[in-house]
Amino acid sequence: MLSYFSRTERLIATLLVAIVLVYIGWRAISSPEQAMQFGFNGLSVGAIYALMAIGFTLVYSTVWFFDLYYGAAAALGAYSVFYLRSQEWLGGQYQVNTPVVNIILAMVVAGVAAWVIHTAFYGRLREKVDPTVLRIVGGAVAMAIGAYTGLVLTFPSHLHVTFGPVAAVVIGIAAMWGIKYLFDRVSGGRGLQAGLVIGVLVGWALAVSLSLVFVMSPGSKLYLSWAVSCLLAGTVGLALYRGLYVRMRQRSRSPLIMLVASLGILLALTACISIVFQSAPRPLPDPFGSVPWTIGGANIKGFNFFAIGVAIVGFLALFSVLKWTSFGRAVRAIGDDEEVARVVGINTTVIVAIVFFVGTAFAAMAGILSGHDTAIQPRMGLLLLLKGWIASVVGGIGNLYGAILGGFVLGLIEQFAIWDLAGEWKDVVAFGLLILFLSFWPQGLLPRK
Repeated sequence: MLSYFSRTERLIATLLVAIVLVYIGWRAISSPEQAMQFGFNGLSVGAIYALMAIGFTLVYSTVWFFDLYYGAAAALGAYSVFYLRSQEWLGGQYQVNTPVVNIILAMVVAGVAAWVIHTAFYGRLREKVDPTVLRIVGGAVAMAIGAYTGLVLTFPSHLHVTFGPVAAVVIGIAAMWGIKYLFDRVSGGRGLQAGLVIGVLVGWALAVSLSLVFVMSPGSKLYLSWAVSCLLAGTVGLALYRGLYVRMRQRSRSPLIMLVASLGILLALTACISIVFQSAPRPLPDPFGSVPWTIGGANIKGFNFFAIGVAIVGFLALFSVLKWTSFGRAVRAIGDDEEVARVVGINTTVIVAIVFFVGTAFAAMAGILSGHDTAIQPRMGLLLLLKGWIASVVGGIGNLYGAILGGFVLGLIEQFAIWDLAGEWKDVVAFGLLILFLSFWPQGLLPRK
């Protein structure tokens, strides 16, 4: 009986795939220009789904529960860009920048900074320095970071001056450590000092040059607001993990309770966004590449190429970190067995906090790219969350390869499915695809090993 059902399932799967391929092939032959248009639209939308699925997969495969704040992070990323740019872009007609929001976000950033400083330095220095002095200094630094965040948010029209140099320094430091790591890998540890010297020189030159470019280019404010938005969404995600999820995981150990708690956070933040920004859809400023090109009869935007590139580069960067760094090994160990990882000396709280930060930053970037393509609305995060989850299931839940594959597959199937239907059918097709995969291929296209 089992073999009969297995053969039946394989037959149904083969027929479904054959029907889809025949339909797409027939449509592509009958109208190649339109097929190119739908194909490109599918890839550009699929890139957003892939970003959602990548971050979702990273978090889920580490802590093994569905964090629904992830959807709110996407909306928070998009609305943060609107918050920082609307006053200047709309000529002061939409006054959304309020001191209350700035103070709340500054306090959240200060609290997270205090925890990071305490975790990074307190255990190492408490034997050498008076603990009271460490707390005072750490608190002062955290308060300074929070005050700086409030300054950036209060004066968004000067973002290229207040945040541009800081972003340039961070990029320079990242370049320095990246060069040092590459030299270490290539030379087997023998070229460490040379790599450090070259990395410092390149990083310093990059930081100085980018600082000048940002300060002298007011047009960079929109793209700097992307970085600020991702950092804010990631910081809020880290604060929720550290302030709420850790305690709940220690007390309940129930994925259902964690799911309900994160659902409450999603709904609460969605309501807050509606209160601050109102529920009407809002457009984001036009980024670069908004003027479409005509290629092969299809209208293609350069910004959509950029979105596809962001998804691919984000996947490659995260894959490299997880595969070839000690942090990646720690993440995989926690995903396999958190208790054993803790026993062997891995600081699971810190590693999982970084995972939450990175995952929600991916979600925020997906929300930003989606917001530049279509109007933003408070409930956009829920739909993007569901599409990211569907993409994860299609690709293979818990598998990073499957996340990016599932995102692009979902985007393409959605677009080609509405060739002869109204656009409102996209969601029906997406959830129908979810049901099919849960019924016949629950492990997805690339099952997690």
